Amino acid sequence: MDFYRKFFKRAIDVTASGCALVVLAVPLAAVTAWLHFANKGAGAFFTQERPGKDGKIFKVVKFKTMTDERDANGKLLPDAQRLTKVGKLVRSTSIDELPQLWNVFKGDMSLIGPRPLMVKYLTRYSPEQARRHEVKPGVTGWAQVNGRNNISWEKKFELDVYYVDNLSFLLDCRIILKTLKKVFFREDISMDGEATTTEFLGTAKDEGSHNN
Repeated sequence: MDFYRKFFKRAIDVTASGCALVVLAVPLAAVTAWLHFANKGAGAFFTQERPGKDGKIFKVVKFKTMTDERDANGKLLPDAQRLTKVGKLVRSTSIDELPQLWNVFKGDMSLIGPRPLMVKYLTRYSPEQARRHEVKPGVTGWAQVNGRNNISWEKKFELDVYYVDNLSFLLDCRIILKTLKKVFFREDISMDGEATTTEFLGTAKDEGSHNN
């Protein structure tokens, strides 16, 4: 496992992400143009600081699936109102995650690992939950193929730590296969009753919502 974790996994990440970026260049350009117009001037990409391995901050890049429309007081409208029809399609097919292949190629992320979450969550994790940062975050992961946005935050973090403790080539292969199934059947895209998912406020306090 140590050889795979330290050397082979990174080699796979660089090769796979590099090849994918070349092969998908034209489709990605088409989606970029499509979202540019659908988002009403808000742009096609969404970048945000996220914690990586050992909590090191980097900027994750995703396709933007929402407009920046605001109410009369200048406050962003709820996620459900800003999520466009094009955005729903892009999100449900997980196309919005594809720009993160650049993060993988650069070394900020891995193809497989715990999802990179909000920086503000760093102070809200329990010591056990914070162990999710012992490995690089991933485009997909063990929690994503076992419920994704339809399970509690506590369960997600439990699955993330399981991945950290059991990281292996075989587990990564299993995650890739299950990810393809999830994408094909468009499963667990959002939490019941939410356009995206709820904000993590700390253990047993998963309420609220976040932007994008």
